[in-house]
Amino acid sequence: MFDILFCIRDDHDIRFVLLAAAICLLSTVTAVLMIRQSRSASARARLGWTVSGGFATGFGIWATHFVAMLGYDPGIIVGYEVARTVGSLLVVLATTIAALLIATRGQGARALIVASVLAGSGFAAMHYVGMAALEMPALIRWNVGYLALSIVLAVVPLYPALALARFRNSLASGVSAALVMTAAIVGLHFSGMTAIDLIPSRIEGSQTLLSPTTMSVLISLASACLLTLCLAGIIIAQRTRAAIRASEMQFGALIKGISDCAIYMLDAEGRVANWNAGAQRLKGYTPDEIVGQSLCGFYLPEECAAGIPDQSLATARETGKFTGEGWRVRKDGTRFWAHVSIERFCDEQGRILGFAKITRDMTRLKQDQDQIAEARRHRDAALNHMHQGLCLFDAKGRLVLANQRFAEMWSLPEDDCAPGTGAMDLLRQAMASRIGEAAAESQLARVWTRLEDSLHDASLPPFVLELDDELVVAMSSRPMADGGWVTTIEDITARRRSEEQIVHMALHDGLTGLPNRVSLNRWLDSEIVRAAAQRRQVAVIAIDLDRFKEINDTHGHAAGDRVLEQIGTGLMQVLERGEIAARVGGDEFAVAKHFSDPAELESFVERISHSLAVSDGEGAVVGASFGIATYPGDAQRREGLLNNADLAMYRAKASPGETICYYQAGMDEEARHRRQIANELRHALARDEFHLLYQPQRSLRTNQLSGYEALLRWRHPRLGQVSPMEFIPIAEQTGEIIKIGEWVLRAACAEAASWPSQDKVAVNLSPVQLLQPDLPEMVASILLETGLAPRRLELEITETALISEKTRALHSLRRIKALGVSVAMDDFGTGYSSLDTLHSFPFDKIKIDKSFLLQSGESPQAHAIIRAVLALGRSLGIPVLAEGVETMDQLQLLVDEGCDEAQGYLFGRPAPMQLPGEDQVARRA
Repeated sequence: MFDILFCIRDDHDIRFVLLAAAICLLSTVTAVLMIRQSRSASARARLGWTVSGGFATGFGIWATHFVAMLGYDPGIIVGYEVARTVGSLLVVLATTIAALLIATRGQGARALIVASVLAGSGFAAMHYVGMAALEMPALIRWNVGYLALSIVLAVVPLYPALALARFRNSLASGVSAALVMTAAIVGLHFSGMTAIDLIPSRIEGSQTLLSPTTMSVLISLASACLLTLCLAGIIIAQRTRAAIRASEMQFGALIKGISDCAIYMLDAEGRVANWNAGAQRLKGYTPDEIVGQSLCGFYLPEECAAGIPDQSLATARETGKFTGEGWRVRKDGTRFWAHVSIERFCDEQGRILGFAKITRDMTRLKQDQDQIAEARRHRDAALNHMHQGLCLFDAKGRLVLANQRFAEMWSLPEDDCAPGTGAMDLLRQAMASRIGEAAAESQLARVWTRLEDSLHDASLPPFVLELDDELVVAMSSRPMADGGWVTTIEDITARRRSEEQIVHMALHDGLTGLPNRVSLNRWLDSEIVRAAAQRRQVAVIAIDLDRFKEINDTHGHAAGDRVLEQIGTGLMQVLERGEIAARVGGDEFAVAKHFSDPAELESFVERISHSLAVSDGEGAVVGASFGIATYPGDAQRREGLLNNADLAMYRAKASPGETICYYQAGMDEEARHRRQIANELRHALARDEFHLLYQPQRSLRTNQLSGYEALLRWRHPRLGQVSPMEFIPIAEQTGEIIKIGEWVLRAACAEAASWPSQDKVAVNLSPVQLLQPDLPEMVASILLETGLAPRRLELEITETALISEKTRALHSLRRIKALGVSVAMDDFGTGYSSLDTLHSFPFDKIKIDKSFLLQSGESPQAHAIIRAVLALGRSLGIPVLAEGVETMDQLQLLVDEGCDEAQGYLFGRPAPMQLPGEDQVARRA
């Protein structure tokens, strides 16, 4: 050690020693600055900083060596050999740059050891190569001990110096690193100089030498460059640190200012290290409440129990980053859907310093996504539940999607309906699946052309393709704005079958299976045209069953339906070519035939007549009435032919013992008259052509007036007086009886309300009126409107009114009787169920039909019926009124038998009411 100090004192100029130390310190400071600057730079910039630092440090250390050598005074003239001098510079530059690259890019202590050995070795090599460059009249003898010491002093201190420069950031650590490196270089130089012993010798003059003056100039330039680099490094480092601080401040302000997401740091254990404003807003915690808390507090309890937070941190710790989504909990307990990312932060040695965690509230996006997903599910469900097959193609004719119905319809596997399949290939596969490849190929072009036509002309109807007995489809294509198109395929097999069935039902009777009126009309129209061309005839037979209504009323409609089915079957079995049978109404049939010889028609009629000989279920044979009309003799058109056949049939029904009637020219006169009456009836009320007459009713016990029966009369301006027996049935058939009956009831009640006496007024109800559901309401409304007391009104009905809808009719009568209105049975004894009717409803009066009284003088049976009815009335406690009393003998018969009341011409004819008293009535009687 003292040898080194003596060497510095005796052999060196102290001024040069201090200058060399200063240059060395500048060099090491530059090295420290460059090492630290490279840590925060990018990869490319890090290389530049490292190379620059290595160059500046190596040049400075080389300058340090030769400045110190300038201060070395061995007592003889020295010079510097150029090649070795330059070689020493190159050695130190190369090793220093390499060492700094290893120290800044390597990881761990091993890299620093390698860098220290490389740099120290390079410094020593530079020193001894430089010593070898000395030219002087002396030989150098080396002290091995000091030489080894110099190398150790050059290598060992560099490890802590590089560690301080690489891994520390403070000023003190930087200064310490520079001083340690300076001490290592100075120790290397002076221990190496101490190892020299000079032995005088002769210098060779042939070599080119650098004089100390030249070396001083070169070293001055090197020192100036070194100083410049050092100053530039210091300035750049200050600016960089300022920029980093500003960036950190800006980044911190940015992080703290972000309010739409939570950004905060976690320590290595997963505890919250800081808290920004966005985190406070999103999760509700203040920094004081949450910093230091575990990450688990933000998760659902079930997720914490399952270890989800720890798994998230483990993923970030192992892979560097974790991302995920899920429900998170705020301070107030509310939940939100969060997108979370956790990223790992490590130091230079790879040790985990903590985690950066970013949480965004994605609840609205989640809801939107859920809505979109729900809409897609609904879309898919709608597509897959369509009864139509649907294919969507892009502009290049490639399949985008096909619903399940399409594959099911064509019996295709899902692979054949994969997206990207060409439209033509898909159609070929679909058709081949149903009808085979050969048949599909033969029809493919035609089907494709029709689909293209529908694609370009939206007005075209769907193309109907009948593939086999089990599949009939309707296909159409419609373009879309993007150039693609949608093809729909509807399975109309069931519709086609239904249409065929509907057509059959529209042209045939559902019960008997026979053609209906429409079919008959079509057949007749075509046959009449053909008969006109071939000079042939066409016969139409209108058939109406006898006693069919009685079968329905007696045995029920099921029995009637069975009779009709037997008739339909019988007619179909006897028909031959050129003949037709049709059901045209409830119990009405029509058969037709084209013929040339009248014998053909007679044979046809006989066959039809025999086919109708069916039983009603009780052993009785159902009969029928036939009306026959022929073309062209009886009519020239189908309507006239059918009408004339109906007229002939009505004549057959009206003629006892006659079942077959041919049309005659005069038959339509009666029908025309009935049509005229029906037409005039529609206007009779509006023209005020109706009026009422009243016939008195007298008590046979007191000989006092008991009431009046209102009788309707029609005085037509052209036809004169029209009998009720003529127009009432027509009014019932046409439905005009509803309006007429209401007028009669209102007029009778209004007039009776004006009578000074409290006599009753009796009004007849038609069977059609009795079936009206609002009849009781109408009666109550008229009584209220006219002010007539209900006890003064008596409604008369016939037994026939109860036959068709007995339950319904009796219900209406009970409601009317509940109003206080009397109900009488008219024409008693003419029906077949009189006793059953009396048992079903408590009538207030029984009226014996006048036909019995008129025959009582000649017919003992009529006399007996009168006596029986009167006895029945007495036993039931129901008053009995006899109609049609015209003679005193008839009156005496009724008195003797105990009849209660009577009416007839003997007491007075129907006449307008003139408010007469009882005396006037008596005189008129």
